[in-house]
Amino acid sequence: MRLLLTGFEAFPGAPYNPTGPLVERLLRLRRPALENVERIGHIFPVTYEAVDSQLPALLAQHRPDALLMFGLATRTPYLRIETRARNTITQLWPDAGHTRILSRTLAPGADATRRFGPHTAQLLRAAQQTGIDARASLNAGAYLCNYLSWRALEAAGIGLGPRLAAFVHVPLVPRHPSPVPKVQSGAITFEHLVDAGEALMMIMVKLARHEKTDAQI
Repeated sequence: MRLLLTGFEAFPGAPYNPTGPLVERLLRLRRPALENVERIGHIFPVTYEAVDSQLPALLAQHRPDALLMFGLATRTPYLRIETRARNTITQLWPDAGHTRILSRTLAPGADATRRFGPHTAQLLRAAQQTGIDARASLNAGAYLCNYLSWRALEAAGIGLGPRLAAFVHVPLVPRHPSPVPKVQSGAITFEHLVDAGEALMMIMVKLARHEKTDAQI
């Protein structure tokens, strides 16, 4: 059983991206349910070229049974379980490598959206059960997070990636938590992200095991 976990590096406007440290923590967790599960972590540079070159290489090398991707949503104060990727790309902001995409669509002539699947509802419930404010989202944006989501679903559609994939947007949390807790109801901390990330990881492993069992019957 192989699970690929990905995050992103920091990028202009976000000098701290908690998805990198989050993936590192999830890789270090030791749980009985994770025995015989190989966890592979990867942190993407925030460039289109990196996604286009590194994602296919990761999928070909590791052949993961499930793919759990994390990205940062700086303006959202809650966790977002993305339910689809949109066939659109921003022309307003270049990536971290100063590359701009001239086309307004990722795949001209393709459908307007690609859906992750019904398992996103299970992921949402699992995250909410940790106590974090988590919500389903229909809009993964038009930047690298949506771009990675689309490319992952695109690869799955042609048999080059796992059908079981998910993208999760996390809010910006303090890089160095204050030793004196602030009275701020509902504020999400990095440890909340770890708890929710663990719950999501467990669901992905459970679903992937079911898929492998069904395939062997």
